[in-house]
Amino acid sequence: MTRWIDISQRLDSNVPTWPGDTPFSYRLTWTKQMSGSVNVGQITMSTHTGTHIDAPFHFDENGKKVLELDVNLYVGPARVIHLPAMDQGAIGSIGVEDIERVDLQGVTRLLIRTGAWEERRVFPEKIPEIRPELAEYLAGRGVQLLGLDLPSVDPLDSKELPAHHALTRHHIHILEGLVLDDVPAGDYELAALPLPLADADGSPVRAVLRPLYSG
Repeated sequence: MTRWIDISQRLDSNVPTWPGDTPFSYRLTWTKQMSGSVNVGQITMSTHTGTHIDAPFHFDENGKKVLELDVNLYVGPARVIHLPAMDQGAIGSIGVEDIERVDLQGVTRLLIRTGAWEERRVFPEKIPEIRPELAEYLAGRGVQLLGLDLPSVDPLDSKELPAHHALTRHHIHILEGLVLDDVPAGDYELAALPLPLADADGSPVRAVLRPLYSG
């Protein structure tokens, strides 16, 4: 049986967070010695720590919250592609010309490996952002979920978040912080379900892939 590949960031005290955001912590509030029966832990973290999804409420006061999102978009066939220029250290940005040679026929979920976030235990200073016009191009080819090995689809210092807004305007869901370093390009089955957080602007996910084989 084909094994699942974990493409999630490890959640521990070393996981990087957005500057000024809530750091991750886990501690035991009850030990087995204290309770007489069990260990019980407490987690403190931002909804945008590690591998996570963005809900539109993250950047739109009237946008959908996590529990209102269609969970079906986070499970199913996905295509992983590599952008070699990004792997070679060119930050730049990601636009239509970077994707137009990729066959997107039948692709609902697109995961992009840029290789630009090399030291994942340190929050990056700069990333290749998604250019807003790419949203319309992807939507026109049926893409409904875009995943990246980056902490954001926009420049890290952006306040307007044009890519977030453009993707949502074209009904494309956002999955960020993937670990695709050792994942070959190709077709996979993806599972990256958000938690059922009723009022949240985002959610951590345990994202996993397994190869899809024809025949």
